Amino acid sequence: MIAVKRLGILISGRGSNFEAIARNIREGKLKAEIAIVISNKADAKGIETARGLRLNVVVIESKGKTREQHDAEMIAALETANVDLVCLAGYMRLLLPSFVQAFPGRVLNIHPSLLPAFPGLDAQKQALEAGVKVTGCTVHYVDELLDHGPIILQKEVPVLSGDTVESLSARILEQEHVAYSEAIAEIIKDKESK
Repeated sequence: MIAVKRLGILISGRGSNFEAIARNIREGKLKAEIAIVISNKADAKGIETARGLRLNVVVIESKGKTREQHDAEMIAALETANVDLVCLAGYMRLLLPSFVQAFPGRVLNIHPSLLPAFPGLDAQKQALEAGVKVTGCTVHYVDELLDHGPIILQKEVPVLSGDTVESLSARILEQEHVAYSEAIAEIIKDKESK
């Protein structure tokens, strides 16, 4: 039997990927538990959702702090919650190398493109401007570089002729909600089999 893994989820906004993970856990599709949800913004919509689910929510504001101070506070909160995996779910800040090193091989991110294509902001807009026929989303391990690190799982999404940034983003987001939980489950299974 697969052991339950404790997840630490970092959000900055609405937290729809966090919501999808929480739903998959509730429905028994993902054998994990959310140990802590951390937001760097006090007004992030995902906080309300997390509190509604009676999860451990911590707001660690990034405004007015150095990156070193902020990341150190997050590391301390995640360590106190005894997390096995850290999942970035719409977390819109770059992490310092010290953060990544505190959780080696245990920090995940999801990005709305088929990395290495279109890293950074506005990936869907980048895909449309490049005229690609297929884009998608990528779940990957986080390293010290932006939208970089070993790829765990990717889902393809076709680019349709009438697509706008909004329509393409919505279809990619649907696949993100599937891909993130699948990737977490794959990691748990892989770690348990070793």
